[in-house]
Amino acid sequence: MVKLIGCILVLFSASMVGWQLGRRYANRSSQLRALLLALQMLETEIVFGLTPLNRAFVKIGQRVPREIGNLFQTAAELLQTARELSTQACLQAAIDKHWPQTALRKDERDVLSSLAFVLGSSDVEDQQKHLRLAITHLHALEEEARVEQGKYEKMYKSLGFLGGLLVVILMY
Repeated sequence: MVKLIGCILVLFSASMVGWQLGRRYANRSSQLRALLLALQMLETEIVFGLTPLNRAFVKIGQRVPREIGNLFQTAAELLQTARELSTQACLQAAIDKHWPQTALRKDERDVLSSLAFVLGSSDVEDQQKHLRLAITHLHALEEEARVEQGKYEKMYKSLGFLGGLLVVILMY
């Protein structure tokens, strides 16, 4: 009886590990879409609304999912409280603080960090061009993430279960 319970626990835990690894790929795709939406909303706020960055960041942070929204909320707080810091430094500090909570990778971080250099330091047209360039890069990364999700999500889920099954078979 104890051996059966142990086998079930091993099989269940190995399956959960596979599910967690597979879910990371799904989370990356959804967070990339949220980041794309956030940058499109930022473009709208800057170009058409002529909204100051700190207020635009607050609006965006409230509208997008929490993992991405926290990044913009923190950047807005830093812009309001730390007047001696540049927009780039505030956004970079927010990225550094909240990036580990996301499923995004270094490529997406590089795109966002390069965008941070021009936000708030150039005219509206230049910011719009850089936002569109960042959105274009992120669209390509999103497509890559979807392909990876299709390949690896199911594989990790299956490998988790099969790895647990192998351990159970070896236990008997």
